[in-house]
Amino acid sequence: MNIICDDFLLKTKTAKHLYHDYAKDLPIIDYHCHLDPKQIAEDHRFADLGELLLGGDHYKWRAMRSFGIDEKFITGDASYKEKFEAFASMIPYAIGNPLYHWTHLELARYFGIEKSLTPKTCDKIFDKATALLQTPGYSAKGLIERSNVEVVCTTDDPLDSLEYHKILAKSGFSTKVLPTFRPDRVTNIRKEDFCSYIEKTGAHSLTELKTYLVGRLDHFAACGCRLADHGLTKVPFAIGDADKVFSDVLNGKTPTEEEAEIFETDLLLFFAKEYVKRDFCMQIHYGATRNNNQPAYRALGPDTGYDAIGSSSSIESLSKLLNAMEEANSLPKTILYSLNPGDTFLLGALMGCFQKGPQKSKLQLGSGWWFSDQKDGMEAQLRTLGNLGILGAFVGMLTDSRSFVSYPRHEYFRRIFCALIGDFVEDGLYPNDEEMLENIVKGVCYENAKRYFNF
Repeated sequence: MNIICDDFLLKTKTAKHLYHDYAKDLPIIDYHCHLDPKQIAEDHRFADLGELLLGGDHYKWRAMRSFGIDEKFITGDASYKEKFEAFASMIPYAIGNPLYHWTHLELARYFGIEKSLTPKTCDKIFDKATALLQTPGYSAKGLIERSNVEVVCTTDDPLDSLEYHKILAKSGFSTKVLPTFRPDRVTNIRKEDFCSYIEKTGAHSLTELKTYLVGRLDHFAACGCRLADHGLTKVPFAIGDADKVFSDVLNGKTPTEEEAEIFETDLLLFFAKEYVKRDFCMQIHYGATRNNNQPAYRALGPDTGYDAIGSSSSIESLSKLLNAMEEANSLPKTILYSLNPGDTFLLGALMGCFQKGPQKSKLQLGSGWWFSDQKDGMEAQLRTLGNLGILGAFVGMLTDSRSFVSYPRHEYFRRIFCALIGDFVEDGLYPNDEEMLENIVKGVCYENAKRYFNF
């Protein structure tokens, strides 16, 4: 028996009305994801359902490891059919895990499969979906179009030529595929490969590096970029001689913690000024502790399911950083995400100190990210924003995914959002004002993002 029905997650009459009449059919703006633009441009076709659902999906890999499945059937040399069978053996036990909901939404929305995935149904589900993947409309582009996606923002290194974005822009593809400027390898002076990376820029001083980066920002803007993204372990703030720190590191010195923060702070302030000039939105993701299992990291590399939530808050440093940007009149539109849900209220309160018109909610509390990308996490983020900010001005959901069938996460969010708004109305906490409710639902699910990012 499949739990995915028309009123999945919608308990109240108001919630059902808001979702089915206003939210359900809105286009999707996926302003932060990790899809490969090369796969989109080349219209990659997946060989089978296992490759589509399990290739590169560390959420699913972690769950399979937790069920005791051998690594051979996760990232190893087993066939994708065998990997899918292993996944099917685990998923019925994943009660309470969003993977259970996501998986069945994916099967229902893309393949019309209404049965629950179990070891008994596994073969028929695999065969039906794999057969459909060989038909028109099921390639990379087809899956995106089938999802009603209007805009996709990928995540791209400053040195990227963006050749596939250029190809897509000229291809007539109905979905806009735009780059996002992700300069982590420029700012993270602690990384072992920092100097070899900087060597590719041709810069021998911080002034030269900044000149090079201005050129790259212009290139990204010319290709339609509207956002930048910074992935930080913690938010830095330290003022000092960044030029000397940069020169010393290029000459072989290992930076101290304070020196690294001086350099990172200087570049973040530089980037903020450049983002304002181009009307880019700055995203700050922080709070992950990465590659915790070092033997697994050495064997499989990064982004394979061995990252976790950091415990230390960066609120004080973030406050100083935002203030320095405001002092210089260079605070861009900004979305703040912490992987630690304990920071959600802190971020919500801090944002209110830097809001300024005419932009509605210039600073945004980012949607539930990564480990908070589930029903409880989404509801907590929405309630926090409702308590501390303007929920009706929220720019809504994103996938943050490498999967071409992750777009039902937008449906998942829309159902959860409409259920929450329905509760507010039916509990007497908000009037049953049809016009305002329509504006709020359409805004949060689509229109606010379109306006905020100027798509």
